[in-house]
Amino acid sequence: MHALDNISLDVTSGESIGIVGETGSGKSTLGKAILEILPPRTEVKGRLVFRGRELGQLDNARIRHIRGEEIALIFQDPMTRLNPLMTIEDHFVETIKAHQRVSRQEALARAEAALASMRVPESRISNYPHEFSGGMRQRIMIALALVLNPSLLVADEPTTSLDVIVEAQILEILEDLKRTYKMSLLLITHNLGIVAEVCDRVAVFYAGKIVEVGTVDDIFTRPIHPYTRLLLQSIIHLDTKELHSIDGAPPDLVSPPTGCRFHPRCPYAQAVCREKIPPLDQFRQDQLAACLFGKDFL
Repeated sequence: MHALDNISLDVTSGESIGIVGETGSGKSTLGKAILEILPPRTEVKGRLVFRGRELGQLDNARIRHIRGEEIALIFQDPMTRLNPLMTIEDHFVETIKAHQRVSRQEALARAEAALASMRVPESRISNYPHEFSGGMRQRIMIALALVLNPSLLVADEPTTSLDVIVEAQILEILEDLKRTYKMSLLLITHNLGIVAEVCDRVAVFYAGKIVEVGTVDDIFTRPIHPYTRLLLQSIIHLDTKELHSIDGAPPDLVSPPTGCRFHPRCPYAQAVCREKIPPLDQFRQDQLAACLFGKDFL
């Protein structure tokens, strides 16, 4: 089984890219592959190049150095990632001292500064994870990811299970981070509204493949791939009068469909779609799509 199949994506310095698609499309797998934290015995083919270095060629010690200090990850559920037996202070001190030779006092000062940037009072640094709300725990996770000033931040569903008010606050924080830290952001999410607010480009995943990639403006106003079009139609907004959904379900990647993987659910599918795998072709200057009939949607 291929959780990801022939994925090619570049992220430039300071750029924010949204990774969207249904559950099981391979979004989180991509984030874990970048940091090399996939399950044991997972086979990875291809190249992951970061700042001219091929990550797959580095030893474990070097990867551990890059992980956290140069590339950081925000996990989906902070309660399952924060150690309930450690205070927030201990989390930060352990992370900082694992990468840099600093005193505990200096580590604490940096932790307090990172928490303050996330609007978490420094007076709460001695608290345990269960003493915080879900939104506050997510802010702590973001601060923990940023305390070493990474160049690339992979945010895996950073607003999952948060109410809309807290979600808006997290979005505002992510916008501030882009301006303040000048880092690149890979935002993995189901929420297309978040992508519209935060990202520069969008990559649409389906069944382990990229089916479309382009600027936020192009993807939201001039989508090409039928899956992208149907995904956008399913968004609920203030003018929504009826609900739309995509018929069927994502395929089993143990035995994916032949040809275009979306053809069993695509209302525009032709016989050739069942036979030929569509390449990711360029249809506009900054927009690529994997559809044999993409020109019909221009």
